[in-house]
Parts: sequence; C-alpha cells; structure tokens
Amino acid sequence: MNSNTSLSKFLPVLFGFFVMGFVDVVGISTSYVQQDFNLSDSVANLLPMMVFLWFFVFSVPTGLLMNKLGRKNTVLLSMAITVVAMLVPWIAYSYGIALLAFALLGIGNTILQVSLNPLVTNVVSEEQLTSRLTLGQFVKAISSFLGPIIAGFAATSLGNWKILFPLFAAITLLSGLWLWLVPIPREESNEKSTSFSDAFGLLKDKTILLLFLGILFVVGVDVGMNTATPKFLMERAGLPLEKAGLGTSLYFAARTIGALTGAILLAKLSSMGFFRVSMIVAVASTVLMVFSHSTVVILILVALIGFSIANIFSIIFSMALQKRPDRGNEISGLMIMGVSGGAVLPPIMGIASDAIGQTGSILVILVGMLYLLFAAYGVKVESKK
Repeated sequence: MNSNTSLSKFLPVLFGFFVMGFVDVVGISTSYVQQDFNLSDSVANLLPMMVFLWFFVFSVPTGLLMNKLGRKNTVLLSMAITVVAMLVPWIAYSYGIALLAFALLGIGNTILQVSLNPLVTNVVSEEQLTSRLTLGQFVKAISSFLGPIIAGFAATSLGNWKILFPLFAAITLLSGLWLWLVPIPREESNEKSTSFSDAFGLLKDKTILLLFLGILFVVGVDVGMNTATPKFLMERAGLPLEKAGLGTSLYFAARTIGALTGAILLAKLSSMGFFRVSMIVAVASTVLMVFSHSTVVILILVALIGFSIANIFSIIFSMALQKRPDRGNEISGLMIMGVSGGAVLPPIMGIASDAIGQTGSILVILVGMLYLLFAAYGVKVESKK
C-alpha cells in the first residue's frame, strides 16, 4: 500500500473521530437543559449518565458483533444511530426527550468508539498506532471544543441553542457516506469465535484490569471537567451560563492542543514517561483548583488539566491493544466499556455538589486523577502475541 492510497483510506477513518467528539456536547447541553427545566444538579447529571451508561451495556457485545460484521460496517451502523439521536431533540424537546436523545447518542457513540479505534489498525502500521490514535483524539478534541461555542452562539445570536443538533446530524451523515464510499479491506481476523465469558475473562489479566479501570477513570475525569467547569465558574466567579460555558471550550481547546502535541511527541518519546509527567501536572492543577477563586486562575488551571490529560486515553488504549493484539476486538470492547466511567462519576459529583457546592465535584474528579497517577507508575506492558 503506497502512501497516497494509505492516506486516502486513513482520512475518512480519521474524520470519524470528529463525529466521536459530538458525545461531549452532553456537557454544555446538561447546563442548558438544567436551566430550561430548572433542575437540581443531581437530576441534571442524569443526562451524562444516560449517555455513558450504555458504554457499560453495549461495549462487549459490540466487540463480539464486530467479529461478524467487520469494523467498517460496525462504524457505519454507529453513525446511523448517531444521526437519529441528533434529530430527536430538534423534532421534540422536553426533559424526557432529552434523556431519550442522549441515550441514543450514548449507544451510537459506544458502537463508534469500540469499532473506530481498532479500524485505525486496518489502515496504519503497528509502529504508527499510538501516534495515529492520539491524532484521532486531536480531531475529537476539535469537535468537543466547537460544541459549546456553537451552542453559545446559537443561544445568544439565533435564540435557540438546539440548532447544533441538526448541524451535527448533517456532519455525521456526510462522514458516514465518505467512509462507505472508500474501500477499506476487511481485517483478516485470526480471532476465534468468542463468548461473553471469554471476553470478560481477559480481565483476569491484572494489567488488562488496571488499564480498564484507567479508561473508566480518565473518561470520568474528562466528563466531570466537561460538566463541572461551567458550574464551578458560575459558583466561584459569578459568571452567567453563556460566559461560563466558554470555560468548557477553553478546556477542550487546551485538550486539542495537548492532543496535537502528544501526536508529535509520542512518535519519539516513551509513552510511559509522558503518562507520568502528564498525571503529575493534572493532579497538581486539580488540587490548586479546589482552593482557587480568581476567574483567571481557574481558567488557567482548567486549561492545564485539559492539556495534561489529552493523551491519557490513547496511551492506555494502545497499551491494552499491544498487550493482547491477538484479541483486539474483545480488548477494544472491554476498554470502551470503561468509558461508562462517564456515567459513574457525574452522579457522584451531583450528590457531592448538592451537599457542599461545586468543590465537591472537583474533589470527586481528584479521586479519579489519583488513580491515574497510580496507574502511570503501577502498570507495565509487554506485548503478548
């Protein structure tokens, strides 16, 4: 496969990561839905739970389904579901409809993440895998960064923040058509037919278990920062939602820059050393954030956190694939099941913030950060063919 052919196949796969980033719109959407229906934090935080709950339910079944459908076809299925999810709240809008829409978004995004990450291995070499997955996270971060900006512009200038939904539906449809039209050879799988018990049996491997928990906590931290940042700025700095929402965009902007930096550096540096330095910076920034009241200081710390955790998901995911490349589809399903951490932390954060304010939310995030710091020093990976 020459470089031009390889690029033509990689680009539609890479653009799929842009669609993957649409799931992060749940952060700013939660704030708008909470405002529209006058909800408490604990009730509003059911929205991100409805998105990320499905990662726990569907990840492993998707990994098994992918053995039958193939990775590309599974990605296309996910995009069809995502289009439907984006159209639902535009056609009808209530708190119940919002829960339904975000449940569908979660199901579609679960299938997309399980299938798109290993599909990258169909179009790049093993040596390029970590840097290309990180490049995918860079594209995903751009999408995540744009969501709150589009919602804020639509709310203030167009009078309806929900305009972002049909826009995202159209982009998803175009992405699916592009991928469908580009011929990507189906993977030559030597993986035998597996069952649920076979897939979950991989968690008996201590390293795979620790990496699974790492995915759970890094996504929980990411979703937590996504949902907590506007509320933290509103509580500590007295900003209105439209301005506080820009704190989420700053977080994703920093994550975007961090992912691009990681895509470059991880092609040359040790991923474990990068992992450790990143988590030291993230933990220190989160601790300082708990004690900060200045808008400028809070924004700087939010940016540092976004920059430092931008590459952790890709590092952990690639470590898992390299640990058991012979079980790539099942490993992918297990790791993406860890994305259900986005459903675990927000309800806990909601309870904590209802009890002691937004400081409680940040403390819950800090717990997740501390596990990732432990994992950075405690996990060792040697490839097992």
